[in-house]
Parts: sequence; structure tokens; C-alpha cells
Amino acid sequence: MMSGDALSLLLALVPRLLRPPHSNGVTNMTGRKLYLGPLTDNRRWDMVNLRPDDVIVVTPPKCGTTWMQTIVALLFSGDPEVEPEVSVKMPWVDIRLREMPAVAERLEAMTQRRCLKSHTPMDGLPLDDHAQYICVFRHPLDAHFSCRKHFKNIPISFFDNWYPEDDVEGVTFRRFLDGGAEGFDGDGMPLAHIIQHYKAATALADRPNVALFHYADMTRNLPGTFAEVAALLDIKHPDTVMDQLVQTARFDNMRAHAGRYAPGAGTGFMKSDTAFFDSGTSGKWIGELTNKELNAYDALMDTYLTPQERAWLEYGAAGPLD
Repeated sequence: MMSGDALSLLLALVPRLLRPPHSNGVTNMTGRKLYLGPLTDNRRWDMVNLRPDDVIVVTPPKCGTTWMQTIVALLFSGDPEVEPEVSVKMPWVDIRLREMPAVAERLEAMTQRRCLKSHTPMDGLPLDDHAQYICVFRHPLDAHFSCRKHFKNIPISFFDNWYPEDDVEGVTFRRFLDGGAEGFDGDGMPLAHIIQHYKAATALADRPNVALFHYADMTRNLPGTFAEVAALLDIKHPDTVMDQLVQTARFDNMRAHAGRYAPGAGTGFMKSDTAFFDSGTSGKWIGELTNKELNAYDALMDTYLTPQERAWLEYGAAGPLD
């Protein structure tokens, strides 16, 4: 059952969706694209004073966000027993569940190095010359099927029409293919939103403070991922410590200790904290889609991405898993 605090947060969101566009007091969007949906509002970033050593984890939903945040938290602390508390210590700035002035005040009061989370594409974020942006991607179909389970695990009804409980007519996948990149559609995480994320990130990938990671590569070589992130953040730990940190961030350990690692764990934000860590695998879509659905997906991917772009977005640097 949902806790009183979490339920209050969700109920408070409803009237907020009815406010006029500038009711948040955040209006400085110069040079940035607007991403405004029932759950997210990227104008909130204008109330954040970025620091040169900030780390911003930027991903489409269900692409390894919490995993990367946990890696960053472990590297920051050097302590395999650290309590990441990602929802509080590494807040999702875009989400409209909490009043932004309170979030901004909490961020401003932090004296330690900060990590912030965003599901807004890079063209909707303030781009600092020194803060580190870590973008994480996953095969779009894996992200989609993970999103199906995730929306069923949270007591929010906004997307019931996108993710119906009994989807005998294939509505969920049609909306995945047909949805646009912004607004209500964007918060439902259609393919267009993933592609927009990817293109916005690759357009900035030549900057030294923008790095792209892939879920499949993280799965194949977690120690290598730790080493790469540590180098980006200019963090060094002894090899024995790094080995401990890597073991802590393995999927089985995070799932076994969901109360520590799931976002909002223990608050009732999700029906099951453990279910947040579904399987940690790739290829979960195989055998779940018709040939017609797969052909439609292929056509869209080939329309908007080059073969090289598509290969990386789907499978990462090493290509398809054997």
C-alpha cells in the first residue's frame, strides 16, 4: 500500500498540471527546447545554479539511469556501503512532483560534489562548459518493454491509455511508434523521444564534458565502465576499492538490496521496490512482437538514423550480443 507522504505527492501533482505555462516561475529558456509533460518540466533547470564539478546523468527512461547514478555515488564516496538515496541526494530535477524552489534550495545547500538526474534531451538542458554530462542509452525495444513493467509498478494513472493492463489490440506498441518526442507523448517514452535524446546527445559528443554510455556495454564490462566514469570525473581509488565498488553495483546485488538502491525506496512511490529491478537483461522484446510491428519499428529507425547510428543505439560499441 502507498504511504501517506507518497500519496500526498501524487495528489498534489494533479492541480499542478492545470496551471498556466509560466506558473512555476521558471521562464529563462534562451537557446533551449521546451519539454513540458504531465510529469516533467525542463524549465525547472533555470532555478539550478550549476557548479563546475557537477555531474548530470541524462537518459531516456529505463535506460540505466539509476545504475549510472549508483556508479557515480559509489565513486564519489569510495564506500561500497554508501546509501545512494538517489531521489534525495541526486534529484530528478525535471519531475514536477516536488516544488522546484524547495529542490533548488536543497541543491544549493549541498556542500559535497553533486550529481543530478534528467530525462530531458540535451537540447533542453542548460549546457555548462565544465559540468560533466553522462548520457546513457539502451536498445529502444528493451527500454520500451522495461517501461511497460515500470508503469504497471507505479500507482499513477496518467498513462493507462498508453499502457493498458490487458493490451490485446497492441495499443502500447502503436503508441510507442506513433508518439511524438515532447509533451504528453514524451513523458510516455515513445520511440521518437529516445531518438531525440540520442540525436541531441550525439550532436554534442565532441565536447570534452559530454560522454555517451550504452547499457549493453555496461552489462558486458562493468569494471571498464567504472574505470571510464572515474576518469571522466577525475576520481581515483585503489584497485581493491574499485573491485568492491564494482561488485556493489552489479545487478543482482542492487536487486537484492532494492530498499537501498531503488528510487524513492520505502516511500510507496512504487508498488514494489524490488520489481523496479526487473531483470537487467537485453533482448527482452524478442518473441514479443509480430513481424508487422517489427517491420514498422525497423522502418522508423532506418528513416531517422544512419546504419551506424542505429547499430550503436541498439547494441552499443561491441555490437549485438551472441
